[in-house]
Amino acid sequence: MKTILFETPGKPTEILQTADRPMPEPGPGEVRIRVIASPINPSDVMFVQNLYGIRPKFPSSPAGFEGVGVIDALGEGVQLQTGMRVSFTGIGAWSEYAIANHRALIPVPDAMTDDVAAQLFVNPFTAFAMVQESGVQPGGWLMLTACGSAFGKMVIQLCKQKGIQTIGTVRRDDLNDELKALGLTEVINTENENMAARVKEITGGKGAECVLDAVGGHTASEALKCLGKGGTMLIYGLLSLQDPSLNAGLMIFRELTVRGFWLTDWMRRATPEARKEVSQNVISMLASGQIQLPVEASYNLDQITEAVAHSERPGRWGKILVKP
Repeated sequence: MKTILFETPGKPTEILQTADRPMPEPGPGEVRIRVIASPINPSDVMFVQNLYGIRPKFPSSPAGFEGVGVIDALGEGVQLQTGMRVSFTGIGAWSEYAIANHRALIPVPDAMTDDVAAQLFVNPFTAFAMVQESGVQPGGWLMLTACGSAFGKMVIQLCKQKGIQTIGTVRRDDLNDELKALGLTEVINTENENMAARVKEITGGKGAECVLDAVGGHTASEALKCLGKGGTMLIYGLLSLQDPSLNAGLMIFRELTVRGFWLTDWMRRATPEARKEVSQNVISMLASGQIQLPVEASYNLDQITEAVAHSERPGRWGKILVKP
């Protein structure tokens, strides 16, 4: 079978390679999936650079964390049917065939397209879980950095459904109309606007109740100033590859909280009821079209370099998919 591997961490466009490997066989509790499509997420790119919470294992490591496909072989003890279309998570999704634990599968309803089902887990589950963790109630203000990302668009649409007002930061204005159409309440261009001053103006001096930050560095440091009394910043990414500097006085006198968010850990500690609620909401809203997950382009495995380069291109309006 054809798959994508890398032998050392580094820039994905320089080290990812197509390789032929024997067909994998599922072990106990596992299934083999014929992959239809898999997205390129920031977590995938970080993983290839050995900058993610899960580390690659060498001499050669597969890539790709999630996708959609059809079960074609069952391991011992698995009570499922071959031919079932499923969304799955597991390392090695950028491949013609992938192995996944049966607990990491979500049956895909007929109404959901392959392009949407390929993106079912990482961004939607993270968005639903983070909005839940934010504690912001209808009418409140939630702020998110890098709001033009696929994840940001998901949060914007979800908050609109819940009646939560949103402030998003961008570095360019070419997506502003689209973001507003999705439901973004206010947009701030960090290149030419004072973030804290604008948030104070927008919120009538109260500040945001929660900030979801994916950038780190200077952007996160400035976003901290946008929080109101008792506010919380949830950090879930580090696109700048720079740590933020935290103003201790601000944290003390506004009683601010800063903590990280990683979906893997949230799934481990969330109650079964919370996981079920998120799963049902994600599937319902995506299958019904209430929330959109647009795709900008698709590439095959031999085009993985071009695909990753496209995924890192600024100004994208949709996800990049790998389709074996």
